[in-house]
Amino acid sequence: MIRTSKAFTIEIDDTNAAVGDILSQLDLDHLSKHSVGIITCFPDFISSGVIAALAEKLPFPLAGTTTLAGSTNGAMGEMLLILTVLTSDDVEFSVGLTGPISGEDEKPLRQAWEKAVAGRAEKPALMLSFAPLLLNVSGDFFVEAWSAITDNVPNFGTLAVDNNPDYHEAQTIYGGLAYRDRYVFILCYGKLDPHFFVGGISESKAFRDKGVVTASKGNLLSGVNGVSVAAYLKGLGLETDEKGDITGINSFPFILNYNDGTRPIIRVMFAIAPDGSAVCGGYVPEGATLMVGAITAEEVLTTTEAVLKEALASGKERSWLMFSCVGRFFAQGFNTTAEMEKVESVLGATSFHLAYSGTELCPVYGKNGALTNRSHNDTMVICVL
Repeated sequence: MIRTSKAFTIEIDDTNAAVGDILSQLDLDHLSKHSVGIITCFPDFISSGVIAALAEKLPFPLAGTTTLAGSTNGAMGEMLLILTVLTSDDVEFSVGLTGPISGEDEKPLRQAWEKAVAGRAEKPALMLSFAPLLLNVSGDFFVEAWSAITDNVPNFGTLAVDNNPDYHEAQTIYGGLAYRDRYVFILCYGKLDPHFFVGGISESKAFRDKGVVTASKGNLLSGVNGVSVAAYLKGLGLETDEKGDITGINSFPFILNYNDGTRPIIRVMFAIAPDGSAVCGGYVPEGATLMVGAITAEEVLTTTEAVLKEALASGKERSWLMFSCVGRFFAQGFNTTAEMEKVESVLGATSFHLAYSGTELCPVYGKNGALTNRSHNDTMVICVL
């Protein structure tokens, strides 16, 4: 059994006050045998020295990422640090850190895994992931590489993000240090029964015409139904500008079905290339089917409420760890706390930790309840511990 406690602070500039805020909300005298801290924060908490100072005062390791906003019981907003403490007598935690990652190479991941599991015969029940946001490394690479390395240990987590247009301050956190190019993870061993939920875009709001992926390579989608992506989208009636280019492409994510018995996932389009292909936020395998949906402020709130109620209905009213895509944050326009307010109103007293994400990592259920690790775009993902 895992017990959780949470603490937060909005104090960035006064290191002593920030650490005092956190410590005053935690009962460090009654921790169980094994403990670990999950931290998400605005990047200024790193540059101001708060993270380093906090790590020195806590009797357990820290793992986490930067984010541009988050919420927990009693607090929400951008300039916020949230700490969730996991503590247990029968669940053990091992925190791992890779070396620098420069491309889609499994070596630094495998080396970190071997070090983290050294001397253990038992397979972890859960991996909590805090991945760097790198332009040349996709979330799908991380998911697939870790699935192969760990023999499909359920992998839940996020890619780091921040408040800058180019995300140059997106960092992972390990202890009191922060990295732009290293992957941090927590392995959880023992009797653990996590449940996973994914909220995306409603199929009922999507264009009815389904397409089949006929040409793709990684995250570059070249053909749907034998024609270019641009031609397929124009055939659906998407609006174009005076140059004939499709407008607002980021607002029309794909609902992508792998056709392997797992639930569909969401894939965002970043851009349409001159040859009519689409640069997507993750892999789009050939043979998959897709529908074109739409992400709006109303749709975000509707699907957020739906997935929260689905998770509540499961009866697993324990501590919740949640990540929501930055695309959902930006879809709210000027009302940047709208989704966070929805979460607070639906969950009430349920303990939760929500942060915004560069890419969401969350298993999906397939036939007979089997789990398949996936990366997601424009979603809210939930792990009920």
